[in-house]
Amino acid sequence: MKVFYDLHMHSCLSPCGSDDMTPNNLVNMSALAGLQVIALSDHNTTRNVPAAMKVGEHAGVLVVPAMELTTKEDIHVLCLFPTAETAEEFRQYVYERLPQRKNRPKAFGHQYVMDENDEIIEEEPQLLAFGSSIGIYETRALLEQFGGLAIPAHIDRSSYSLIGVMGLIDPEMGFSVYETTRNCDQKALMEKYRLSGGFIANSDAHDLTAIADGERTLEIAELTPAAVIEAVKRLGEK
Repeated sequence: MKVFYDLHMHSCLSPCGSDDMTPNNLVNMSALAGLQVIALSDHNTTRNVPAAMKVGEHAGVLVVPAMELTTKEDIHVLCLFPTAETAEEFRQYVYERLPQRKNRPKAFGHQYVMDENDEIIEEEPQLLAFGSSIGIYETRALLEQFGGLAIPAHIDRSSYSLIGVMGLIDPEMGFSVYETTRNCDQKALMEKYRLSGGFIANSDAHDLTAIADGERTLEIAELTPAAVIEAVKRLGEK
């Protein structure tokens, strides 16, 4: 089946995410935009994923467990997981490798953990804005250990991207699928950097106005996070 997707969104748990990006708001706005599959990919955490998945069940939107990992090189990597449980295991792994600093909301923004009713459970104390000690060369294999898929995020941007930081994409990193912004000329990018593999394009929405109408599709075997991951993997095999 073909589904409209957006696999990169942030909730109010991301320090740079709008406080309006609650689980109900982001899922229901996605449904209004015609999206059938989304991924909640907060910075270095997955703690709002369970709530968003529950909301998605009622709204008719599949929510894929995800995270936007920041590596030690300050490169953003979109990480997709087949289950909320594997995402939680990875979150715990990442937390142990983040700088042990408490968040300062006035400086970095609030980090709200919410339930499926948009009630605040707590304000995440661990600062999520900075990079982990996980290196870009270990990321792909590490994600596979957790049953997930690592995708270098928004590689056409000048900051926090694989190309922006490294200036190139080394095949030794092992990536086969890359994310770009929605308006990127992916063919030109592939030719310029001699890339092989596949692409996805997402909104990287940090506020409700950035959630765009469904326009990109994936062919999936069934409506599950695991099937979405397999479909994205196949893009890299073409």
